[in-house]
Amino acid sequence: MAPRLIAIDSADDVRIAEFRDIRERDLTGRHGRFIAEGTVVLRMLAEAHRAGGDFVAEKVLLLRNRVEGVSDVLDRLADDVPVYVAKAEVLDSIVGFHLHRGVLALGRREPRVGDLIDRLPERSLVLVGCGISNHDNAGSMFRNAAAFNADAILLDETSCDPLYRKAIRVSVGSVLSVPYQRGGDALALLTQLAGRDFAIWSLSPRGETDIRAIPPSDRMALVVGTEGEGLPQEVLSRFRSARIPQSVGLDSLNVATATGIALFAMSSAASRI
Repeated sequence: MAPRLIAIDSADDVRIAEFRDIRERDLTGRHGRFIAEGTVVLRMLAEAHRAGGDFVAEKVLLLRNRVEGVSDVLDRLADDVPVYVAKAEVLDSIVGFHLHRGVLALGRREPRVGDLIDRLPERSLVLVGCGISNHDNAGSMFRNAAAFNADAILLDETSCDPLYRKAIRVSVGSVLSVPYQRGGDALALLTQLAGRDFAIWSLSPRGETDIRAIPPSDRMALVVGTEGEGLPQEVLSRFRSARIPQSVGLDSLNVATATGIALFAMSSAASRI
């Protein structure tokens, strides 16, 4: 451990340039790199690498007095990952605000070759996001997917990148553990799933089927849309729809809450939890 620790005394040190002013600029979209924040997320990043997942850590930046508390996590990182340490005033100057967690990592996504859909198991529960533009909602969707044993998340090209720092934080690192793919047209993604025997259920306040009455099947996909506009009519008219019963007069639940309830119901129906 000790030889890997590198002291940083200046916010201008080029070795930690990627961590500078992280609130104002995010690494999303820059060669698959992203910022992981907090001990729990750092642990998830380390575990993802050890488990042969899509993510690796490139470097770590810590508040000096946090080193001992995360030593077990650091031991799980590859030996060539540098660990930079700084005093509180230097760290705050680097990131541009007071970072009370004192734990940051620069990660990189290296997705496996081939289509994720083709790698899904015979018994699968998949969450599909259409036009999910809010990073809090994206993060919550990943956390819900992890909680209810979803096998993957598919996001269309109009959805935000889940490697945005806030989305990773809200997901409590689940973005690093739930397999996902982002890109393409939503209808095309759903057509692919339908061609692979997925029972596709679009979630809508006016859905035809009570979410609790969805019949179990080996392959199931839940489709959710952005708040306000909801799912495109071409999706709702093409596939079966489900609703979450709720009080009269309430328009709809937010997508984060609705996704959790619906995934719980579908996982229970398929005896996955």
